[in-house]
Amino acid sequence: MMAETKNTKSFYNTEIPSDWEVLRLENACSHFKSGFGITSDKIAEEGIYPVYGGNGLRGFTDTFTHEGDFLLIGRQGALCGNIQRISDKVYISEHAIAVQTNEQNDLDYLAYKLEYKNLNRLSESSAQPGLAVEKLLRLKVEFPPLPEQKAIAQVLSTADAAIHTTEKLITQKELRKKWLMQQLLTGKKRLKGFSGEWKEHSYEKILKVVKRNFDWDENELYKLISVRRRSGGIFFREALYGHQILVKTLRTANEGDFLFSKMQILHGASALVTKEFDGAKISGSYIAVVPKEKKQLNMEFFQWYSQTPYFYHQTYISSYGVHIEKMTFDFDTFLQLEMKLPSIEEQTAIAQVLQAADKEISLLKAKAEKLREQKKGLMQVLLTGKVRLKINE
Repeated sequence: MMAETKNTKSFYNTEIPSDWEVLRLENACSHFKSGFGITSDKIAEEGIYPVYGGNGLRGFTDTFTHEGDFLLIGRQGALCGNIQRISDKVYISEHAIAVQTNEQNDLDYLAYKLEYKNLNRLSESSAQPGLAVEKLLRLKVEFPPLPEQKAIAQVLSTADAAIHTTEKLITQKELRKKWLMQQLLTGKKRLKGFSGEWKEHSYEKILKVVKRNFDWDENELYKLISVRRRSGGIFFREALYGHQILVKTLRTANEGDFLFSKMQILHGASALVTKEFDGAKISGSYIAVVPKEKKQLNMEFFQWYSQTPYFYHQTYISSYGVHIEKMTFDFDTFLQLEMKLPSIEEQTAIAQVLQAADKEISLLKAKAEKLREQKKGLMQVLLTGKVRLKINE
């Protein structure tokens, strides 16, 4: 159970419970120092003792520097200030700081407290950010009584467990969707009720280019769209009035159009226009296509197919240039290439299966984000003493 705090005292620009103690880390820890240097020739892919640096596991070696439970704080690089909880016999390198609390304080509580304080803000300003041991030793931290520390850590660890379980499920579902795409979009696996041979069609036979011009208005606000790389979908750019647009070559994109980016297709910049973007404008750097025959090609199926490695390869061999960032897409060459298609009914069924898998992942990601926000809220009230946990004596 939780209750609001009544008796408080000042700590910097805020209030904390009157029975909480403010300690420098050097006074709250029994062990606090940098790890030890180790050369790469002493680290192997397999071994007895794991070697940890600021960015996590580096490999294994035949000796250890620390034994027991420790917090590992990254000292340098992109993960400067990153906190890991480690146990057992390990080798800690010079790129990390090993921290162990004394008997009056809980290691897990301290881990959450340091996470909340965001140690990266203490890093020295340089091309290679770094944390100084001396600065961390002087860092002041608020500690409730030990039973409350343990209770707070337990609540937050439960929140972490829920997040971890959801993220693990997301990974499993993403692997399953990838497997389904590999199997269903190639005909290796057939949905129940479907049979018959898939037929090869050149893109020229199944796709038709559309160019929807419109009457230009210098005073109209145009909604502009672009396509992200790596099959990341369509997004709105900044809306502009006609007089703000120098090159007057915009065209209208409708729901159901499939867009190719001439300059970014090698990086997966292609996507289906959904209802949200119906009527928006595209620049002349995009090619818009629709099916020549709707009974022959389901564009949602084509959207999934465009995310396959084979499709990526086809766009690559249809492009020319020396440097990949400057290669140009030759759409006429692409149109001569082929893809295999099942019946329109099977295309529709495959698209529905993959859409359902994608929706399931989206819902799980939303759940994970909600859980992270809930944890953040708990940290804001529990780690600052704004709300107290009722401890059973």
